[in-house]
Amino acid sequence: MGDAFSNLLQTTGIIGFLKSGGWGNAVMILVGFLLLYLAIKKGFEPLLLVPIGFGCILSNIPMAYIAGIDPSNQAAGFIKLLYDAGIETGLFPILIFIGVGAMTDFGPLIANPKMLLLGAAAQFGIFFALMGALLLSFIPGINFDLHAAASIGIIGGADGPTAIYVTGRLAPDLLGSIAVAAYSYMALVPIIQPPIMKLLTTPAERKIRMQQLRPVSKVEKIIFPISVLAVCALLLPSATPLLGALMFGNLLKECGVTNRLSDTAQNALMNTVTIFLGLSVGSKMEASKFLNLNTLGILILGMVAFSIGTATGLLIAKLMNKIDPRHPVNPLIGSAGVSAVPMAARVSSKVGQEADPQNFLLMHAMGPNVAGVIGSAVAAGVLLASVPVMEPLINGLRPALAALA
Repeated sequence: MGDAFSNLLQTTGIIGFLKSGGWGNAVMILVGFLLLYLAIKKGFEPLLLVPIGFGCILSNIPMAYIAGIDPSNQAAGFIKLLYDAGIETGLFPILIFIGVGAMTDFGPLIANPKMLLLGAAAQFGIFFALMGALLLSFIPGINFDLHAAASIGIIGGADGPTAIYVTGRLAPDLLGSIAVAAYSYMALVPIIQPPIMKLLTTPAERKIRMQQLRPVSKVEKIIFPISVLAVCALLLPSATPLLGALMFGNLLKECGVTNRLSDTAQNALMNTVTIFLGLSVGSKMEASKFLNLNTLGILILGMVAFSIGTATGLLIAKLMNKIDPRHPVNPLIGSAGVSAVPMAARVSSKVGQEADPQNFLLMHAMGPNVAGVIGSAVAAGVLLASVPVMEPLINGLRPALAALA
């Protein structure tokens, strides 16, 4: 009886927490509860932070093996099965993009194509953070190679599924930290962006009223996703999985003959995949992989990337006014070039109305906002295509980078 009781005691979670490293699991469970608090009480991205937070809690329960393999019978936990099927293969982010495409109206972008420039400008933070990560890698305790740096940089696009897709392929061990950073900064758009917007614009610029957008025909909306896919397939095939899924979902919405499929993509599919995606991402927040200096570096660089992307969009909008003063652009919509749809566009509109209550910028801001979705997918394709090619070059430059750091 004594031996049986002792064996039973050794399988309890209490003993698991008391073992070496168990304190880390306890800390990460508290982090999971913090994410739940932010989602439920504060309303920060609840559709994703609730599954991510709960996945974090489940993956850090000692000896439960929910996100791993039970050594006693080699059975995989259910979250590991979800991760292997959806994250490791890249399936979940692509399915999310189908849903995003079905919910997106590209009309404001089609009506004012130069908004593509603002969506592209806001991706500058991605490459700025990539270089910053390479420099940080020379600090003792921080280890970022080019794969990790590219994954960290994509946080600047403020597009959670894209960040997960790129990280899952380039640096899967950093997935938990990068996903939490990406979705946290997306949720904090109303807090992070307004100070930057007000710092880089004058009161007169914030009051600029833009010309009303022209009506966009149904034919244009049908041709647009097909055209974008064709250009992407010819120029950047590595971005086709994400952009192709986005444009397929949008075509379901705009063609007018697949309403049931569009509704499924927007609701049932999107909701189901969001649950599985969140649990899978949360499972990578294991204490051994999360509690280190790399995570701190990721959080700092993610904030820098997001801020630089916001600032670059604003500055390019101001430059557009210098080049073409006859068609003024309110610089505030430049900050919507980050791919946080539609929150970034709403923030642009809100800050604009603080300066002029009768100035309605929402539809204008949706142009660069949806352009940012395309821009982040293109940036992901560039990173996936260029990282394997650039890695030998970066390794050769490491001595020079070390001296610079």
